[in-house]
Amino acid sequence: MTTLRCAVVGDPVGHSMSPRMHAAAYRALGLDGTYEAIRATPQELPAVVARLRTGDLSGLNVTIPHKRRILDLVDEVDASARVVGAANTLVRGPDGQIVAHNTDVRAIAVELKGLARDLPPEEWKRAHTLVLGTGATARSAVVALGHHIGVGHIVVRGRSLADDDRRAVFEAEMTELLARSGSTSALSLEPWGPRPATDHAVLAIVQATSLGMEGADPGELAQGVIAWHAAQPDAIALDVVYPTMTTPFVRSARAAGMRAADGRGMLARQGALSFELWWKRPAPIDAMRAALPD
Repeated sequence: MTTLRCAVVGDPVGHSMSPRMHAAAYRALGLDGTYEAIRATPQELPAVVARLRTGDLSGLNVTIPHKRRILDLVDEVDASARVVGAANTLVRGPDGQIVAHNTDVRAIAVELKGLARDLPPEEWKRAHTLVLGTGATARSAVVALGHHIGVGHIVVRGRSLADDDRRAVFEAEMTELLARSGSTSALSLEPWGPRPATDHAVLAIVQATSLGMEGADPGELAQGVIAWHAAQPDAIALDVVYPTMTTPFVRSARAAGMRAADGRGMLARQGALSFELWWKRPAPIDAMRAALPD
C-alpha cells in the first residue's frame, strides 16, 4: 500500500492536535500514512508547498496565519475556497498540480446546526448572529452562516473595525463574499467591545479569532467582548479555539445558560473532510474526535 505523507503548516503550529487526530484515523482503518506539523514563516511557505508539488508531501493542511496567503501559491482554487477567499486544505493531483480547498466552512455549519439541535430553516432565516474576528476563520464563519445555514442577519465584531479605513475595506470584501456565495443575509459591522442590544438579539455567536491559542493573546479577551448578562439563555456559542481545557469564552457562555462548544468538534470535522479529499474514502470521524483530549 502506498504511504501518504501529510502535514499541517502554520506559525505557530506546535499546539496543533491534527497529527494525533490523523494518526488515530490511520490506526482505525489500518492505513499506512504519516502526518507531521511544519512551522513556517510567510517567507518559508513556498518551500513547503514545493514539497507538496514534488510529491515529498501527499497532502497539506494550512492554519494560521497562512490561510489566505496560500491561495497565491496553488494552481487551482476549488469553489469551497474561492467563495471565502481562504483555504485550509491542499490536494496534490497526479501531475503535481495543487488544488486549494476549504473544509472549515462546512465544519462550522455542521457544528452550529448540531448545537442548535436542528433548528428549522425558517427560524434560521429570522435569526441574528454574531461573528467575532475578521481573519480567515471569521470569513469562513460568515459563509457558513450566510450560505450554508441561511441566517437573516450577520454582525461581525472585530478589533480592527474601529479604524475607519480598515472597516471600509473589510465591509466591501464581506459584502462581495456574501454576494459571491449567493447569500441574502444582511451584514453589520461593530468595533470590539460588548454591545448589550446586539448580544441580546443574537441566536448564535461564533468566536472566530485566535484568542487563547498558543502564541496568541489570552482567551479572556474574547470572554470580555460579550455582554453575557444580556444574552438569551436559549442562544448557542461556538469557540473555534481548541485548547486542552474549556476556554473562558465557553465558560462564560455556559454560565449564561447557553449551549456552547469549543473547537474540538469543528477540528475533527474539518480534518475528516480533508482526510477524505486525500484518501478518497470515508473518514473515521468518531476515532478522530476521540483522539482529542476532553
